Amino acid sequence: MSAAQLDVRTIELDLLLEAIYRRYGYDFRHYARASIRRRLEHARFREGLDSLSQVQHRLLHDVDFFERLLADLSVNVTEMFRDPPFYQALRTTVVPMLRDLDHLKIWHAGCATGEEVYSMAILLVEEGLYDRCRIYATDMNETVLSRAREGIFPLSRLKDYTTNYQRAGGQESFSDYYTAQYDNAVMHRALRQNILFSDHNLAIDGVFGEMHLIMCRNVLIYFDRALQNRVLGLFADSLPGGGFLCLGLKESLRFSAHSASFEDLVREQRIYQRR
Repeated sequence: MSAAQLDVRTIELDLLLEAIYRRYGYDFRHYARASIRRRLEHARFREGLDSLSQVQHRLLHDVDFFERLLADLSVNVTEMFRDPPFYQALRTTVVPMLRDLDHLKIWHAGCATGEEVYSMAILLVEEGLYDRCRIYATDMNETVLSRAREGIFPLSRLKDYTTNYQRAGGQESFSDYYTAQYDNAVMHRALRQNILFSDHNLAIDGVFGEMHLIMCRNVLIYFDRALQNRVLGLFADSLPGGGFLCLGLKESLRFSAHSASFEDLVREQRIYQRR
């Protein structure tokens, strides 16, 4: 590919992301370019369009098309008790320091379809903390938030989820937390009573409130450095001294603009504490 061709593709991508922001208010301009281009090209091919310029024209005039495109651009890859050693570390290291709090506020930023939110709820139930907590689960995509609110997951995934739960130090039978209905598992209503699902866009929205624990795992890897620093600044502003921040295993505070605001608590599991 010539330099001129490469430049045209870059311009097309820039204009498309700007069009999404100005038309719909979703800001993908600082997402990692390789990832966002791959997702857009997948959508372009599926829709039978010849270029990103055609994608731009279509989304400006077709809201339904944009809703489909948004599903491609949103990061919705998740599972219950993902990375079991992380949840073990949460139980043994963070939970004991939360027990003295009369009321516990937790923010799941970029919660997608809610699997990790319900994982946290189960952990808190087993640790005797759920009745005094409020979990704020946020995402920019209302479609996946609706699925998260329902707490309904494919029964076919429950074998893997059960294995994760057991490896994460689960104390009960995982089947106690859901009811099987045909091909789905419905999480029990008691797990949902202290969860508030809400729209929030990390790229453009402000501080969500003062929290004791923030979970944002495997989201920052899709952002460029500038957006990562913006989001980490939101988290630093949302946590009091002694509050906790949990990132994904491929994410780190080490080279960010806010690294001095945190100290490693469990380095290998990316659990940090606000200074």
